[in-house]
Formats: sequence, C-alpha cells, structure tokens
Amino acid sequence: MASYDLIVLGAGIVGAACAERAAGEGLRVAVVEPGPVGGGATAAAMGHLVAMDDDPAELALSRLSLRLWERFADLPLAEFSRCGTLWVAREPRELDGVAAKVARLAAAGIEARPVGADELYALEPYLTPGLCGGMLVAGEAVVYPPRVAQHLLQLACERQAQAFLGRRAVALTAHGARLDDGSELRGPVLVATGCALPELLPQLPMRSRKGHLVITERYPGRIRHQLLELGYADSAHGDADSSVAFNVQPRPTGQILIGSSREFGVEERAVSPPMLRRMLERAFAFVPMLRELQALRVWTGFRPCTPDGLPYIGAFAPRPHTWVAAGHEGLGVTTALGTAQLLVEQLLGRAPAIDPAPYAPTRMLR
Repeated sequence: MASYDLIVLGAGIVGAACAERAAGEGLRVAVVEPGPVGGGATAAAMGHLVAMDDDPAELALSRLSLRLWERFADLPLAEFSRCGTLWVAREPRELDGVAAKVARLAAAGIEARPVGADELYALEPYLTPGLCGGMLVAGEAVVYPPRVAQHLLQLACERQAQAFLGRRAVALTAHGARLDDGSELRGPVLVATGCALPELLPQLPMRSRKGHLVITERYPGRIRHQLLELGYADSAHGDADSSVAFNVQPRPTGQILIGSSREFGVEERAVSPPMLRRMLERAFAFVPMLRELQALRVWTGFRPCTPDGLPYIGAFAPRPHTWVAAGHEGLGVTTALGTAQLLVEQLLGRAPAIDPAPYAPTRMLR
C-alpha cells in the first residue's frame, strides 16, 4: 500500500494549490482527480482576484491570498491582468457606503479610493448615463483559473508529488482513502472536492449553486476594468433561490466575460434561457453597449456553498488525520493560495498567518 504525508482528493484550484504548498514543504503528496485538472468549478469561474470586505474572515483570507497571487503576476500562462476592480453605484445610498468600504480595505492593507461620477465615465465610457460614482481598487487582477490549477499541480509533481489522474476516491478508510480501482492510499487525507464533499464527508453540509457566464468575441478596449455593482455582495452572500448581479470582466484577449447568476436547487447543467436573459438584462442595464456584441459561448457551473458562506479549511476532528478545504462559493480562485497556506500551516502545527477559527469545519457540528 502506497504511503504519503498528505493525500489530496480533488485537483481544482484549491486542491492543486494545497498540493503544491505541501509538496513545497517537502511532504510526500498524492493527488487524486477523476476529471480534468481544474475542470470543475475552477473551469467555470470568472477568475477574478478581488477582496470582499463584507465579512472580516472573508476579507482576512482574501488579503492573505491576494499577496500570494503576486508570485504569478509575470507567469504568461496565468493570463494575469491587473485591470483593477471598479465598483459601480447606481443609487446615492450605495455611494454612501463607499467610505466605510475604503476604510475596511485600508485597514487590511488594500488600497482603494472613491470615484466620483465624472471620473467613473472617464474610466469606463460605455457605462449607462446617470450612475452616481463608485470605488476603484486598482491593484486587483484577473487570471485564467484552469491553467493556473494545472500549473500548480505540475509544480507539485516536480517536487515529487504523485498524481492519480482519472481515479476517484470512493471512500475514506481508517488509514487513508480507497480509490475506484480498489487500490488504497495510506496517509492523512485532504478532501478538496468542492460540491462533491458530502459524498465522502456527509456530516458537513454543502449546497451547489449554479451560475451562468457568457463570453463575447474580441472587442479590445471596450471594457477596461473588472466592473461590479456595489450590490454584488447581496447576490453572492444572500440565500435567495435565485439572483443576478452585474459583473463584467475584460479578458487579456479582448473578449468580455459577462456574469453573474446564482441558483440553489438546480441540478441540471443545461443553460437556462430565462436565467440567462435575466443575467444579461442586468448587465445591459449598466453597460447598454453589451447588447451590440456577439456572444461566443455560454456555459454553466456549480459553486460549492456552505451554510454560513465561509469555506471549510482545517481538520475534521471526528475523523483522525482528515482535513478539509472546500466550500469557497465564488471566491475559490481569489482565496486558493491563502487556503493552501492556512491549511498546510495547521497540518504542520505552525502558527497560522490568520486566525483559522472562522473556517474550522467542526463549526457545523456544534
């Protein structure tokens, strides 16, 4: 029976980041992935690197991770583009909250500043008339998540990690994990399987949240920043059965990525025309020019969502030698590298860079 210091189940961007971090510490790592590396929620993500400040724990993890992402700023395959994030206010009450957001981000070491209406249109001329202003976080970026996940796994393998691609873990055992070919790997297990987490750890609640994205043909320069409405968090953190929010992103190719939608209780992957229409109408309300563009592709994906919106990162106390890194909802790409650092610090018994208590999986077992 093969023996390891850590068996990582799942090679999305979170699992791949954990494998790379653990292998970099000299641990003997195995990675088990039944599908394409970075092919699940990672492949369906927009790839934004953005700090959400609505929850202190989410902000702390985002800040830790954003610093780590600088390591890949010059990696061509990551398609790292520091386009900045421009938050847009439609109503004066939204603008009233900008000063507090700027202060919270500043306290976390993230530079942001208010933007008046005139500057808003200088920054993004295609925004619809009548907007109030917003907030600019100039240092934020976007990446291409699947390639980063593949790169992280490659780095792990260069450090002697062993990848079991095309294999699925079907059960956790007393000593490790059993795979679908009947073989067993021995060692501590990290479950990083996103929406599929309950298949191995049914004690931890996880809901799948479907989303749609549209990408256009190439229109260089039409959109310069990642654009988000200031009410975005109401959709991302809310528990409505369905919601949409304005989120548009320029890709380095000149294409424009349009989101976002969220739906609970939907299992089929097929594109939902009513939800797609609703999402696009929200985007058109902020940027009418988008109506004129040619869409190239539409796809869906599923975000893993915990009951309190925070990911599980840490030991799963009821099972010895079992760890979890899953449930990042829409911030899995942003927080993948911070998650890996926090997880491996706990695994090695080191003082963590941030307080791990808010992310402890056992919080759901009380």
